[in-house]
Amino acid sequence: MDRDTRPSPLPFVLGVTLVTLALGWLLKSPCLGPWDDGRQYTRLCYSDVAALYSAEGIDQHLVPYFEHTNEYPVLTGFTMALTGIPARSYASFFNWNALLLGGFALVTSWALSRMAGERALLFAAAPTLLIYSFVNWDLIPVALATLATFAFLRKRDGPAGILLGLGAAAKLYPALLLAPFALQRLRERRPERAGLLVGAGFLTWLAVNLPVALFAPDGRWSEFFRFNTERPADWDSLWLLTQRHLGFPDTTAAVNLLSAIAFVALSTVLLLVAWRRRPDFPLWTFGFPLIVAFLLTGKVYSPQFSLWLLPWFALVLPDLRLFVAFSAAEVAVFVTRFQYFAQLDGYGGLPLGAFELALLARAAVLIAALLLWVRRFAQPAEPRQQQTPEPAAEAIA
Repeated sequence: MDRDTRPSPLPFVLGVTLVTLALGWLLKSPCLGPWDDGRQYTRLCYSDVAALYSAEGIDQHLVPYFEHTNEYPVLTGFTMALTGIPARSYASFFNWNALLLGGFALVTSWALSRMAGERALLFAAAPTLLIYSFVNWDLIPVALATLATFAFLRKRDGPAGILLGLGAAAKLYPALLLAPFALQRLRERRPERAGLLVGAGFLTWLAVNLPVALFAPDGRWSEFFRFNTERPADWDSLWLLTQRHLGFPDTTAAVNLLSAIAFVALSTVLLLVAWRRRPDFPLWTFGFPLIVAFLLTGKVYSPQFSLWLLPWFALVLPDLRLFVAFSAAEVAVFVTRFQYFAQLDGYGGLPLGAFELALLARAAVLIAALLLWVRRFAQPAEPRQQQTPEPAAEAIA
């Protein structure tokens, strides 16, 4: 078989990533000064990175968890402290973080290019990356989860588990991937590899968290869990829509319970349907619908959470029409969300109804993504099945 002599798409993918990040920085640049005129909403430049510089005590160089409460997982909290060391202002803190997060975005593009070739552009050129890259620190777990997937597909289960453990120490969602990855190894009749993957992930997460849990005063390590247990349904959550229009569920405890039940139920149904239709479907690809189910059923859908899905479009579901629909819905949510907040603060903007319609449109696109995943990867095996596109594992086999 002739060797593929086509040029590598990696330089182009990395270049596009840099352009997208530069545009993302320009979008946020009006908010590097004081926010006393509503510009964070009217000019669509809001960023948690800038807002939390003082809110988390970073401007005073307080050590997270030990000298100041922090609502984020440990690896993210200490990342804030690290980038706060050279910072001397809101603007410099944002810029140091932009450099760090940009590096993680480039690492993600590199790994995706190795796995999926030019399909990595679905991450590198995504409007979602442009508008949310510097809103929060989610590019850290996105990069770690993508590297873990790369390691997993190369049969390096120990490093994959370590990377997922680190990702979970920054944002819990990478822990979800332990399930489909371990199931894939069990399918291959390699239970010892599944155990290595899960064990490495748990022990890595424990190694990062245990010192803080043991030695931080006043139980500050658990603030992330307490905060997320007690917080009500978030602005972008479908549960808040049901509360507004149906009056149900009426308590935070009920939202917590129902969202957990809905997540488990939806995930189980998707897995069973796929398994029944095609028992030999690639189980690792279940990571995509698992994350989608988490976003659809969760009580919190912070804007930047959509970054979690971008690598999976390149790896598993590179359907251009679906990706364009998802991107359009994301931009609509982004604009209507902050324009509604502008109206709440008396700076004009858009009504709540526009924001709600955008949320419903995004939910519809995500449901369509679940259906397409089932159709593509759980299509009953027939002669025509050979024409079904293979997932990105084939690209690095």
